[in-house]
Amino acid sequence: MKNNKEQLKILKFLHQAEKLKTLLRHSWLSSGRRESVAEHTWRLLLMALVLNGYLKKKVNLEKILKILIVHDICEIYAGDTWAWKSKMQKAGKHEKEKAGMHKLLKSLPFKQAKEIYTLWDEYGKAASPEAKFAKSLDKIEAKIQHNEGHIKHWNKKEKVFNLVYGEEWCKFDEFIHSFWKLSRDEAALKVKTNEHF
Repeated sequence: MKNNKEQLKILKFLHQAEKLKTLLRHSWLSSGRRESVAEHTWRLLLMALVLNGYLKKKVNLEKILKILIVHDICEIYAGDTWAWKSKMQKAGKHEKEKAGMHKLLKSLPFKQAKEIYTLWDEYGKAASPEAKFAKSLDKIEAKIQHNEGHIKHWNKKEKVFNLVYGEEWCKFDEFIHSFWKLSRDEAALKVKTNEHF
């Protein structure tokens, strides 16, 4: 039965996707534990929902949500690369993530695999207004999470890095750039006062 075969493939994919809940990021939560990639993705979806209406250009919210759901899914096999690492330490990141995507998607039926890969690739290339918005949210969310965690988890590099991280991706829209600046100002205050929000 064709449907049963497809259901089994989808179930296998979903079992693999569960690993995103166990994959930890460099960010720490306000509770004092490290954040998972799945938790980061959840807040990105929430941010897209509450911020998309402020964009100067109208965007497709459904497409943004889809992009955000899959943007880090390759990390199940590729791992999470911390943004503040040097270019040398991040070398080969895209190839590693692409291989992770292929490994993950081979268990899905072709139609779903193609859709997920296309969305993931669009995000990586920032090839549409939706992908640009998704990318900007990804950068801002990471900054906000760092601001919420205890400063003892910031290394020396991050104290400067978190003041500039992601700005280039946020300049496409005036409101988003202003929102990025708000998260930067929080980071600057945190560094100055050693407090968290």
